[in-house]
Amino acid sequence: MTEPPAPPAAGPDVTSPGLLPSPASAPAPARRSVAARATLAGTAVSVLLVLAIVFGSRLLKDFDSALLPYAVATVFLAFGVAYRYTVWISSPGARRLFRQGWRSLFSAANFRKAPTALPRMIATYLGFQKFLGARSHARWAAHQLIFWGCLLAAAITFPLTWGWFTFTGDSGAGPGYEMRIWGFKILGFDSLSVPGWLMFHGLDIAAVLVIPGASYFLWRRMKDRGAITGQRFGYDLVPLIALIVISVTGLLLTFSSIFLHGGGYEFLAVLHMVSVVFTLIHIPFGKFFHIVQRPAAVGMQLFKYTSRQDERVFACKRCGEPIDTVAYVENLRGTMRDLSLDFDAWAAYCPRCKRVLRGSAYLSNVKKGFK
Repeated sequence: MTEPPAPPAAGPDVTSPGLLPSPASAPAPARRSVAARATLAGTAVSVLLVLAIVFGSRLLKDFDSALLPYAVATVFLAFGVAYRYTVWISSPGARRLFRQGWRSLFSAANFRKAPTALPRMIATYLGFQKFLGARSHARWAAHQLIFWGCLLAAAITFPLTWGWFTFTGDSGAGPGYEMRIWGFKILGFDSLSVPGWLMFHGLDIAAVLVIPGASYFLWRRMKDRGAITGQRFGYDLVPLIALIVISVTGLLLTFSSIFLHGGGYEFLAVLHMVSVVFTLIHIPFGKFFHIVQRPAAVGMQLFKYTSRQDERVFACKRCGEPIDTVAYVENLRGTMRDLSLDFDAWAAYCPRCKRVLRGSAYLSNVKKGFK
């Protein structure tokens, strides 16, 4: 067996994410270049969104000025997401995985080998997140409640905020309404019917989904010893509290309008608006940024899946146990070379063998004669 050169005493594990240098650890000129590109990308996306709002609302004819704070927050959200995303894919490791994922996504050969792979991965990896079920069924259920609740809320709120959707009465009086998109009538409905009730209470339904999911994770972070050890208030707790505040105030607005004849409505509306605006601006720079990152991982999962279809599995050079596909290991080696990490030979060994070899090297070179 051929073994790589002995590592230093405390040789790092190539699988550790801490090895991937962040843009902050790059030289100053490189950091300035990344920041400039990220700022340019954020500005371009923000301008495009503003233009989409103006033209999508028919030159602001359908734009509701009462929703202006929400619309402004979405513009800041667009800037932040584009800025952070550009910074994220500027690191060599993320850039290589990002390119490989998109290459797999648009590969005709991959489509021929596995035509149903992409829709299945979108459904299981993005939609139902089956990988979470392997950790805990309760965590999976709570995550699903938050995911579908937030998705429903975003699908309703964003188009309404931008003036793309409008609901208008089809007559001077009566329960009939028309739903229009970009000024075109899509359908008419009775507000007193079941479909009408669902349309007008869609955000309430989203809130009912989000509250138990976010409450479970908040409770877990208060009780679970493992979660308590590594959690940070601003990163882990504030997003959950914000989701609960948004959902509760949204339900209270409906309660006020129906049962209290509008009592306290103005205060609740302001509190709800502040919590929503804060959360939207916080998304690109907090825990919820993984929402934006997750779709990029589908391409990488597709890359690994199609590589396995070729049955080319890379075996550990020491014990012969399979590590991963040949293409994936070679991609890892290329990333390590991009990062100037001079131990890419260790990618040819499984985690257990890397630990054994590091221990042997430490015993031979550092603790010679130690019994």
